[in-house]
Amino acid sequence: MRVSHALLADCVAGIHLSIVIFILFGQVAVYVGWACRWSWVRNLPFRLTHLGIMLYIVQNAVQGEFCFLTHWEGDLRMKAGQDGSEGSFIGRILHDILFVDIPQDTLNIYYLIFFGAVVFSWWAVKPRWPKWLKNGN
Repeated sequence: MRVSHALLADCVAGIHLSIVIFILFGQVAVYVGWACRWSWVRNLPFRLTHLGIMLYIVQNAVQGEFCFLTHWEGDLRMKAGQDGSEGSFIGRILHDILFVDIPQDTLNIYYLIFFGAVVFSWWAVKPRWPKWLKNGN
C-alpha cells in the first residue's frame, strides 16, 4: 500500500497542531495546576519537554527560520502537486489553524513573550526533581 504525499502532509500538519496545543495548554495547565495543587504539573519530563520545544521555537524565531515541520509539510504538499490552499478538507482546516495571517516579526515577538512565561513558570511553579538528582548520587 502506498500512502500519498497529500495524506502524509495532512499527518504532519496534525502532528504540528498537536505540538502547538501541547505548548499552549501545557503552559495554562502549569498555572492552573499550581492553583489546584495538581502534582503532575511539576513532572520533570513534562516540563523539560515543554521547555525544550519552546527553546527550539525561540531559536528559530531569532534566526528567522521556520519549524522543520512547516518545511516538511510544504515539501510533501509540493510533491503532491498542492500549494498551501489546496489539500484535503482536514488538511485545509489544520493548515488554516496553524498558519494565521500575522506578520512573522509580530509572531516572533509573541514567541519570545510566551517563552518568558515558560521560563518564569520554572521559578514560580518549580518542577519536581527526582531524588537521585537532588541528592547528587
